[in-house]
Amino acid sequence: MTPPIRLASLGIAALLIAGLTACTGEPEDAAPLPTTPVVQLGGPGEPNRTLSPDEAAALTSPSYSEDDVLFVRDMLHHHSQAIEMTGFVVDRSDDEDVRLLAERMDISQTDEMAVLEKWLQDRGEPVRDPDASHAHSADSMPGLLTDAEMAQLEAAEGEEFDILFLTFMIKHHQGAIQMVQELYAADGGQEPEIDTFARHVEADQGIEITRMQRMLAEREG
Repeated sequence: MTPPIRLASLGIAALLIAGLTACTGEPEDAAPLPTTPVVQLGGPGEPNRTLSPDEAAALTSPSYSEDDVLFVRDMLHHHSQAIEMTGFVVDRSDDEDVRLLAERMDISQTDEMAVLEKWLQDRGEPVRDPDASHAHSADSMPGLLTDAEMAQLEAAEGEEFDILFLTFMIKHHQGAIQMVQELYAADGGQEPEIDTFARHVEADQGIEITRMQRMLAEREG
């Protein structure tokens, strides 16, 4: 990734926080009626219809669902492991490109975790599952490394570490993208803030996967 990754993550944070502020601000006496015409698309064979100001004002954004809550909690755990992985880099790699990549990942995912925690707190949802019924393991969460894989990465050094780090982080990122896809498949991600974040994860980590695949090919070749 290039330096704008931090700006991108901060931009997503700003968008989410702005949305959260709008949801949690002091209630107003009366919401202003829309002044711009709002057109409702007609069904197949039916004409479009311009809504009245009262009808347009009654439209509301989709609310969050339990699938969204589980997604956020899972992504917090997923990001936490990624940050643990990047923490190994300083002492185990002399590769400047790998070190820079890890630093940027650490910054961006730390910022994103703060956004996700705030999202839960502002909705009165515990950051951790109070029932502990949603297990966090490599078997239950896509891309999550097993304890054995984490131990293998921690024990490696030099070029061996660089190759393992890139290999495991590609797997980790692919898992995050799968989590986004599963969220939408379950009809989650309808709330604007969650939709924005999920699409950011899918796009941002997809770009990083492409870069890491290129770096891995260079080091293995």
